[in-house]
Amino acid sequence: MEDVLCVYQRPYDANHPMVCLDEKSVQLIGDVREPLPVATGRAARVDYEYQRKGTANLFLAFEPLANWRDVQVTERRTKKDWAAYVKHLVDDRYKEAHRVVLVMDNLNTHTPASLYEAFEPAEAKRIADKLEIHYTPKHGSWLNMAEIELSVLGRRLPRRLSDAASLAAAVKTMTEQRNRNSTGVNWQFAAKDARIKLKRLYPVIEEK
Repeated sequence: MEDVLCVYQRPYDANHPMVCLDEKSVQLIGDVREPLPVATGRAARVDYEYQRKGTANLFLAFEPLANWRDVQVTERRTKKDWAAYVKHLVDDRYKEAHRVVLVMDNLNTHTPASLYEAFEPAEAKRIADKLEIHYTPKHGSWLNMAEIELSVLGRRLPRRLSDAASLAAAVKTMTEQRNRNSTGVNWQFAAKDARIKLKRLYPVIEEK
């Protein structure tokens, strides 16, 4: 926990950008009956019945010191999907960076080993060498700022999106707007606060 909190206190460094990464499954839902549009004196009407259309996955990267986020819609969230998204970050947004400081939860797909399942060894090593990974502790994924962004996204997405293309379009609109407005996260929880508020989690040292 303190490792992640200390990473958050580092000053901005374009050569070592700090990025929080997380993912979220989204239920795709379609209408059984065509909704009735807004009319004079009447709100739009949507039938309470719906049809499940499967799920999609959102990979989200958030760079808090730059107030920038990126979201990609994928069909699944396997090791290869994670590896492909990390490659996208390394080779596109952070192509010129010396190393990307990556904060994630310790899901079993979030490891350099996933890169080797997705790419040839030389390519996997190239990508892995550009990462400085910091994991949130078990049951401590709330320390990942990307969770805040995913929560905001989840609350603002339309309730019914029937396919991945519609989801991607809605996500793109919101992401571009938040980036354009330079919307950030007011994170104030530091290691010194953790030592007070979460004192019960620390070992007790008995002085002799």
